Amino acid sequence: MTQDAVVIVPGIMGSELRDTKTGKILWGLSGTRWLVKAWTRNNGLASLHLTEDELTGTTGRVQATQLLQHSAWTPYLRGHEPYTRLIETITDYVAHPDAICQFAYDWRLPVATNGKLLAQRAREHLTAWRNHEMHNPAVARRGDQRPARLVFIAHSMGGLVTRCALDGTHNDDLAADTRTVITLGTPFYGAVKAAVILNTGHGAPVPLPHHKLKALCQTMPGLHDLLPTYRCLRTSDDVTHLDHSDIKSLGGNPHLAQSSLDFHRTQQDVHLPDHRTLVGTRQSTWQSLTLADGQVTPHWDGARSNTDGSLIRDRSGRILHFPIQGDGTVYRDSAAMGDKISTVPIQHGDLGRADASLDAVVDILLEDIHKGPPLGEPGCGIAVPDVVEAGQTWHAVAERVDSLQGLTCTVTDTEDEDNPQPARMAMRDGHPAAEITLTTPGLYRISLHSRDGYTTSQLVLVAESGLETAEAE
Repeated sequence: MTQDAVVIVPGIMGSELRDTKTGKILWGLSGTRWLVKAWTRNNGLASLHLTEDELTGTTGRVQATQLLQHSAWTPYLRGHEPYTRLIETITDYVAHPDAICQFAYDWRLPVATNGKLLAQRAREHLTAWRNHEMHNPAVARRGDQRPARLVFIAHSMGGLVTRCALDGTHNDDLAADTRTVITLGTPFYGAVKAAVILNTGHGAPVPLPHHKLKALCQTMPGLHDLLPTYRCLRTSDDVTHLDHSDIKSLGGNPHLAQSSLDFHRTQQDVHLPDHRTLVGTRQSTWQSLTLADGQVTPHWDGARSNTDGSLIRDRSGRILHFPIQGDGTVYRDSAAMGDKISTVPIQHGDLGRADASLDAVVDILLEDIHKGPPLGEPGCGIAVPDVVEAGQTWHAVAERVDSLQGLTCTVTDTEDEDNPQPARMAMRDGHPAAEITLTTPGLYRISLHSRDGYTTSQLVLVAESGLETAEAE
């Protein structure tokens, strides 16, 4: 058991949001009916759009009330698993539940805004825990006899918020009072998916949920903070960084883009104390993109550098591209910051819930150095649609494996977690796959169980039949 104070920082869309005037929950309701309606009806997410006042820094209309308690879904970003298992697990290893701070935040706002709030909240939490009646008894049971320090456990965007909180401009001694920072799939160098979201609808009609996400994110600073900052833009004979003009061309807000680029430059030299990084692997993940006439084409592979910084090329001088993979949202090299890195074959949304992640977090919390699973990368990948129509037949494909041996698939309605249903596996186009037909709209978890004991899962939204599409812009 640890004497330390733990702060859990969720990822984008990982906090429940509530209207402060009406009390209405805008994001994070229980049950899947509201989720299906929110993404498949024209005005379902209108209240989440940032107002002009919010864009100029006047906040308070929306309040983040708690960490996500129920499974949710977003186009492209796919499943958002609740943080209940993470919280319950950590509770078993701290001296008292009051040692845990669940930092909910308005993920629509800039990372810089939320970083400042986190710095203040973390300081308050550490002070309150050190004054708690259970703190001194916890210290007395530890061999080092030291007072509590902070342990940050941050998923996805939460890692960027945590880094900002520790940059020294908000509270210059917070880093000194931090024992370790654990990040789970944090896109320290951004994610191509953010560019794809902003580009939705350029060139072809798309399902209505994808178009609605773009409309929400076009003026959302938080999404712009997730755009790639590494060299990801392919040109005829080079790979370059996205600049604010590129972001404007693909459909983003140039002012928000420039603010985000400026912010990221201030974060480059921020040190995270005893940083432990958990990285998802073996999932097909967009790593680079091309941009032509305002239309983005994402790619599953990307360029890599030699030790001198030059790009690796073939004998003819052409740039070579490598499929590094990742967690399905953040490619491996974007999340792998620092020298204490563990890899797990898990999808992005499941990094805060899966057993392998929780085991790693507990090891670190108890001050055992977690070396992570072997770099041979066990488990498998999973490829599923992000939204399907009720009654439509589709396939969940197992990636990075070529045999059915020891591979099983289950389908779980997130409103009936105790009743997973098996799905029959068969070879399809050379890959193991499960053929699935779901007749009832809702949110379902598709899980692949490999013979080496790993489970890889992804959430799929089943919409009512006759799903609308939005015309290309």
